[in-house]
Amino acid sequence: MAAPLYLDANATEPLRPEARQAVLQALDLPGNPSSVHGAGRAARRLLERARDQVASRFGTAPADVVFTAGGTEANALAIHALAPGRRILLGATEHPAVLAAAPDATHLPVRPDGTLDPAVLDAALRQGLPALVCLMAANNETGVLHPLEELAAICRRHGAALHVDAVQAAGRVPLDAAALGADTLALSGHKLGGPKGAGALLLRPGLAVAPLIAGGGQERGRRGGTEPLPAIAGLGAAAAAAHPAAAARLAPLRDAIEAFCLAQGALVAGGGAPRLPNTSSLILPGAAAETQVIALDLAGVQVSAGAACSSGKVGASHVLAAMGLQGAIRVSLPWDAPADSAERFTAAWSAMRSRLSRPALAGARLAP
Repeated sequence: MAAPLYLDANATEPLRPEARQAVLQALDLPGNPSSVHGAGRAARRLLERARDQVASRFGTAPADVVFTAGGTEANALAIHALAPGRRILLGATEHPAVLAAAPDATHLPVRPDGTLDPAVLDAALRQGLPALVCLMAANNETGVLHPLEELAAICRRHGAALHVDAVQAAGRVPLDAAALGADTLALSGHKLGGPKGAGALLLRPGLAVAPLIAGGGQERGRRGGTEPLPAIAGLGAAAAAAHPAAAARLAPLRDAIEAFCLAQGALVAGGGAPRLPNTSSLILPGAAAETQVIALDLAGVQVSAGAACSSGKVGASHVLAAMGLQGAIRVSLPWDAPADSAERFTAAWSAMRSRLSRPALAGARLAP
């Protein structure tokens, strides 16, 4: 019996061998990176190697990399640092971690393809009040890419601070923090193919950050608590190994999946917009997303319904609602996706569709 086909990389990427090796190396080190004896210095060297790897991959200085427990904390730390004295503007499709960290923010509508219209942001910033703009580089549910460079230029023109949630984009599309000019940029290790439990916040040079978690002065006083060295070492190794050129090989697999499903009556959320090469958000009119996920799982194909951030619950997606859609499953190809991923998925999806289409899908219409 064939092993299950894992197509839920946007929830967690499979662990890369380079990351596994780095984790095992760190587990063998007994020292605390803050200790000054030999064991502590050895741990510190490994910590700083990971910092160098992250900085090198994403175009910033090692001193401007703050390690966190993950992307959620990195987003919260950025908003905690930048929000005081500023009104906050968010794209309507931002990740729940950002929405929760800024509950009183103004939500900017997106276009039907899921992208933020630069004219909408420009108009929102014309009020002249100090602002913080929070935008994800790539949407976790649809893979849609905002026109980030253009939006960042608008923020600079109006003197607005900019935080970028790059959790899904990192390692899959080109990403250079210095060239982008964002004030802060959030990363997550397990979305890169590292272990769970580590993330990073990249800072604009010279930006002072008050800690969200106070402690013993770790991370140059910007994040308290002993650094989880194995997770951070894995993050560094995964960042070094995750390259957009390698991720681009997934686009033909995604396109083959979409071409087949479109021909069978499916819709692709954000299909007309630039997207991550590994992500497809498929809507089968008249079929509940949860039903599809369960049916595909029983057929040995593992996908999700929206974001994996609600303790396993499947509910209405605020991302799809902002785009005027509903009921999508997310297919997100991992870095090590087998060459036959498209064939295996479409075979399972076609069989599922045939079962669900009698008679429920006959004449079904997509809800507005």
